[in-house]
Amino acid sequence: METIQSKAAQGRVADAPSGHWVYRVLPRWLWPYAQLARWDRPIGWQLLLWPCWWSAALAASAYPRPTDPLLTLLPAPWYLLLFFIGAVAMRGAGCTYNDIVDEDIDNQVERTRSRPLPAGKVTRRQAWAFLIIQALVGLVVLLQFNSFAILLGIVSLAIVAIYPFMKRITNWPQFVLGLAFSWGALMGWAAEFGDLDGPAIMLYIGSILWVIGYDTIYAHQDKEDDAIVGVRSTARLFGDNTNTWLVGLYGGTLICFAIAFASAQVPMPALAGLIAAGAHMARQIVRLDINDPDQCLRLFKSNNQIGWLIFLGLIGGALWVALKPLV
Repeated sequence: METIQSKAAQGRVADAPSGHWVYRVLPRWLWPYAQLARWDRPIGWQLLLWPCWWSAALAASAYPRPTDPLLTLLPAPWYLLLFFIGAVAMRGAGCTYNDIVDEDIDNQVERTRSRPLPAGKVTRRQAWAFLIIQALVGLVVLLQFNSFAILLGIVSLAIVAIYPFMKRITNWPQFVLGLAFSWGALMGWAAEFGDLDGPAIMLYIGSILWVIGYDTIYAHQDKEDDAIVGVRSTARLFGDNTNTWLVGLYGGTLICFAIAFASAQVPMPALAGLIAAGAHMARQIVRLDINDPDQCLRLFKSNNQIGWLIFLGLIGGALWVALKPLV
């Protein structure tokens, strides 16, 4: 479906892929809600999910002993499923809240004026109701964890609440987004151990740097409209020096992750995932053209591959501990 949504017509939002299942499967009356939750743009929940899965895998394989059974070294499938459901629900709730707060701004930006609120396809009351439903799903997920993890998850809501306003008052809204989107790096460890230790903290810091990096690339799509309406971002702040900043941000990410892995004493093969992720980050930096919005979006989306590389590296490390005595 190629129709871009507007006040005069219903269709897909401008940055959603053509032919997405949302528009092929769901009835038209559900499209605006799917758009509020960004079901037609899964990269958001994927990027929110990865710190959760990394943390769960890091905690499971931390401080291994040669006699540990393989299943104890791998993240619990139940936890992975809970984090998946929670990531989809809370990313949707966060985006719905963001759209409610930013309706006036979205109406002035070319890429976002096709969203359901500025396009008039859903009312604010309906959007609030949908937000509450998604938040309740997230709450049900959160209540499956231990009390420490539940409290930790609730604390994150304060960051989510202030994020949409940061672009109005600071050049670093990407930092606040990093605080929110990286929270899962703490949650997986907390779910396993019922507390927080150095490895989880370093994973969290590294993930924040990663988020700032990839969201700076993303923000370059809107920098001209942002300048007109007064929206601030690291893309506008870094400008032509973006590549240099990315070297520092992505380099810091890898260093923090390596420290987290070493502190948790995860098996050495896990570093292979970090090396592969580093190569992918370097490719992003080399290929980036900040004046090509389509390429910025493609490079931003490619960070899902980094998530897989790091996660599979941790899984490979766990397998190494279990299989090494058999070799």
